[in-house]
Amino acid sequence: MLKIGLTGGIGGGKSTVAKVFEVLGMPVYYADDAAKKLMNEEGPLKQQIQKIFGATAYRNGQLDRKYVADIVFKKPDKLQLLNALVHPATINDAQKWMQRQRTSYAIKEAALIFESGAQQKLDYVIGVFAPTPLRIQRTMQRDGITEEEVIARINKQLDENSKMQLCDFVIINDEKQLLIPQVVEVHKKITALTNKK
Repeated sequence: MLKIGLTGGIGGGKSTVAKVFEVLGMPVYYADDAAKKLMNEEGPLKQQIQKIFGATAYRNGQLDRKYVADIVFKKPDKLQLLNALVHPATINDAQKWMQRQRTSYAIKEAALIFESGAQQKLDYVIGVFAPTPLRIQRTMQRDGITEEEVIARINKQLDENSKMQLCDFVIINDEKQLLIPQVVEVHKKITALTNKK
């Protein structure tokens, strides 16, 4: 079975593309959702997070995301420490999940595949590309935040063009080109690759 990454910048449309792959019968591991779950349920990880952010990082056993987000936004070194804990835990969890799948390939959807080094555990990576103005507009609508806040998030991620150059397949999600035919085409190519293995 092939392990496939699916990545792209904030507001690029990764989740939309992932849903199309699911319709095609491919299982998708959503790294962001998994990370949230691990931070709430994984005992050793919770203890390490509390060491960095204090006991107040959790309320009623659940991570106080706003409290932690406020800290990491002001202190980049704390964000690095948090990522150093959460990325390996999520990569490990994704590996275990992949091993349980019984399809020709499975997908890991994650914004920070290259930034976290997760690509080393994957066979191929699909990139979802959208122009920056469109990404800003989508994220503002989705998250109810300002343009400045979206740009600050974009600036924390790897440059979109550099990211796409690292990908094996690129799907354009610019609302001009049809999305589903592109996903179907990539699905066919990956299926052909799994048959060769």
